Amino acid sequence: MVEAREGQVSWRAGTLATVGLAAVLTLAGCKDAAPPARQAGPPPAVGVQRVAMQSITPAAEFIGRVEAIDKVDVRARVTGFLYARHFNEGDAVKANDLLFTIEQAPFAAEVALRQAQVDRGVADLNYATAQVARGRELVRTNAIPQSTLDERIAAEAQAKAEIEAARAQLEQARIQYGYTEIRAAFDGRAGRSPLSPGNVVGPDSGVLVTIVREDPIRVNFPVTQRELLRVRRASGTNGAPDGVQVRVRLPDGTLMDTTGRIDFVDVTANRSTDSVLVQAVVPNAQRLLTDGQAVAVVVEAPERRHAIVIPQSALQIDQQGAFVLVVGADNKVEVKRIRTNAGPAGQVVVTEGLEVGQLIITEGSQGARPGQPVTPRPQDAPPLGADPATPARGG
Repeated sequence: MVEAREGQVSWRAGTLATVGLAAVLTLAGCKDAAPPARQAGPPPAVGVQRVAMQSITPAAEFIGRVEAIDKVDVRARVTGFLYARHFNEGDAVKANDLLFTIEQAPFAAEVALRQAQVDRGVADLNYATAQVARGRELVRTNAIPQSTLDERIAAEAQAKAEIEAARAQLEQARIQYGYTEIRAAFDGRAGRSPLSPGNVVGPDSGVLVTIVREDPIRVNFPVTQRELLRVRRASGTNGAPDGVQVRVRLPDGTLMDTTGRIDFVDVTANRSTDSVLVQAVVPNAQRLLTDGQAVAVVVEAPERRHAIVIPQSALQIDQQGAFVLVVGADNKVEVKRIRTNAGPAGQVVVTEGLEVGQLIITEGSQGARPGQPVTPRPQDAPPLGADPATPARGG
């Protein structure tokens, strides 16, 4: 029995060893088997454009503030009840148009009183003059002493002084009466009027209305010393650059049809920003610009020049700066570091880093990797725009 059991044990051990060996061989075979080879796909397709020289108008864009050339806060110069307002808010007004009337009766009465005082002074002067003439005759006949004549001459002089004072007071009363009619100082447009007829107004009652001349209008914008120096050297002048055109970009992104000119460059620089305030005058017949409005100001050079211009979509920026992807030999992608400048709308001027004839990637750059091949698909260059795409800056 013992031998039989030993035989069963040996058989079971042999069987287990055989099964274990088979499992080990199976695992080893699985480990050594290589996965099936993955088929390589075609290179990614990218849109490319050939670098070329184009004729452009150099321009720069700044942030500016619109300012009326003529602007006046209308105030009352005398105290009284506001009798009438002769315009509607927002109306266009002409020079010398009547804007407000202050109650005139008290001031008319004052004028009448001062006129009466002048008339009385004239009468007193006439009497004094007659007394002097009579006194001279009486002195010649020794009817009155010389001292009496001297008193009459002094009285005449006093009457003359009093009439002059009365006339001055009459003129002052007339001036005060004139202040009851408030008129426009120049052609412009009336703003909001916060006081209605019936209110008591005076020098301390605040602004009755603001009148603004809107055409032409002024645009002020700061320019860095570096940019100003570049423009001055290009124009060959130390003052306002001659021939430089100024255009205003409206809030909807469009440019005004009219162009302005630079008429003043400040003589001092801002110590905080190291910028100089530049002032331009722009036609505003359509009243698209409003006093105090923030706008983008586009300054264009007087002459066109040739430069390498690429689409904005080709430009990329990382921590090292601007670059583009170029399709080089064997259609492999290369990185080209570039320097850029202001360009037309949707485009960038390249001042350094590219050569005429190179192929730059304008579409599909997200699938392109440096050193890897791509399938270039030529694209037509977009039409050269006239609107600068330079990010607006405040100097």
